[in-house]
Amino acid sequence: MTYSVLIGLSAVMVAVHDDMPLVLVTQRDTGEDALPFGPFDPEQHRTFDLSLRVWVREQTGFELGYVEQLYTFGDKDRETPEASLADVPRSARVISVGYLALMPEAAPTGDQFEARWQGWYRYFPWEDHRNGRPAIIDAELAPHLYTWASGNQQRLDRARIAFGLDGARWVEERVLERYELLYEAGLVAECARDADLPPPATHLGATMASDHRRILATALARLRGKVKYRPVVFELLQERFTLSALQRTVEGILGLSLHTQNFRRALEKTDLVKGTGRLETSTGGRPAELYEFRRDYVRGIAAPGLATPRKTPE
Repeated sequence: MTYSVLIGLSAVMVAVHDDMPLVLVTQRDTGEDALPFGPFDPEQHRTFDLSLRVWVREQTGFELGYVEQLYTFGDKDRETPEASLADVPRSARVISVGYLALMPEAAPTGDQFEARWQGWYRYFPWEDHRNGRPAIIDAELAPHLYTWASGNQQRLDRARIAFGLDGARWVEERVLERYELLYEAGLVAECARDADLPPPATHLGATMASDHRRILATALARLRGKVKYRPVVFELLQERFTLSALQRTVEGILGLSLHTQNFRRALEKTDLVKGTGRLETSTGGRPAELYEFRRDYVRGIAAPGLATPRKTPE
């Protein structure tokens, strides 16, 4: 028996604008948002990375800078509309290699491109805790999860740990675990779609094509964890920035409010930034000094990430 296999590359392109993390998406014929996707052609491109950069430029007009591979997604029962996009049978087994790409600005896409920027909390409204615990957790998620977990202690424990229920601590890096739990419980629309069932009564974030919301959750979890041990957050900033802008960017990624004084004390100990002696005056408020990331300094060392002291424990 002969099987058709498509190796595709999915790009999670992230930028931050006005303190809001954004992701670049396209739209499928179904109306669902989708991550930029392109097939890998081994006859044209020597590596996945090179192929990714070429078709992202062709599809969106963007030149990628910082890129890292996330994970390979190849579940046999995953929905595969990507097959038809690559001119292979829809029955083809699709292996998607996910990539995370960080952009210093959410530049407008040209009229010739269909891609657009969307806030990533549109897809995960329970993940943004900057203004306190989102009401959707206790008002909608918790009752449905308790019903799903009724009589099953293992399910109940997983729900409590994932969503910080019954006094459990909220752990921001558990993005993928939370989404997969909601999928297993049948609470997100993708689960019903993939099983040819009626959509759930609850509306828990915008639906994405195929398993792209799972890929996006993987990227969020990776980035939230990595900002704490590698200085990747500076890939999302302009060359010069204020310390307030840096903190707001970190807060946007984590979905948390940070303690300003403790954040700056910890930052000073890392030697990751240096003052330029110039002031930011365009905001209309009190002028603030502009800083730069010491990129040359960190190239030769195991540079740390940033401490993320919470303003208030949750």
